[in-house]
Amino acid sequence: MIELSEGLDLYAWLSRYDLLASKPPFWWPKYGTFEVVLGAILTQNSRWEKVEHSLKNLRDNGLMSLHAIAGSDYGVLTELIRPSGLYKTKAVYLQGLGKAMAASYETFETFQNEVTREWLLSQRGIGAESADSILCYACKRPVMVVDAYTARLLRAFGLEYEAYEEIQTWCMRGISRRFPESELPQVYANFHGMIVEYVKRYSKGRQVILNF
Repeated sequence: MIELSEGLDLYAWLSRYDLLASKPPFWWPKYGTFEVVLGAILTQNSRWEKVEHSLKNLRDNGLMSLHAIAGSDYGVLTELIRPSGLYKTKAVYLQGLGKAMAASYETFETFQNEVTREWLLSQRGIGAESADSILCYACKRPVMVVDAYTARLLRAFGLEYEAYEEIQTWCMRGISRRFPESELPQVYANFHGMIVEYVKRYSKGRQVILNF
């Protein structure tokens, strides 16, 4: 087993596997659009395949914009996002976030440029992972998203961290030393993507297999 001292080591190790060969340039579909905000909430406790179904429903019914979601009918919205599960709760979150974004930022473009992590975390239904997903993939910020996949992969290497912030700090260590600032948004976007794709590909049950 190789020893990892910082996130840059893991990034380099994952890069050997060409895990994103068939994926979009920034891994998350529709990078830099409002659709990512919707997906970040819909994917909570759900598989991405189900989220894609919900997103298609929203797209087909003209609910792919900030103001459309903010002014949507709750009953209609719940049915459209039903495939993602927890649809009643998620509809409340989506409408609430849409209204708050419209009130505070007016447009999605302004939101992208001005929103802070603190503001996102103050919104109902937005935790650390969802907030960082929105910052990274919707707002194009140099932010590392970590999740259960990240914790499982690190655990396979014998690295145990309990808190989200501890895992995030470890993953980001060394990255800014290796890459120029202009490349960091894509590096962090793809780093998270590689972790997810590796764990999906090389897991046996809950155990991650380290393929040396």
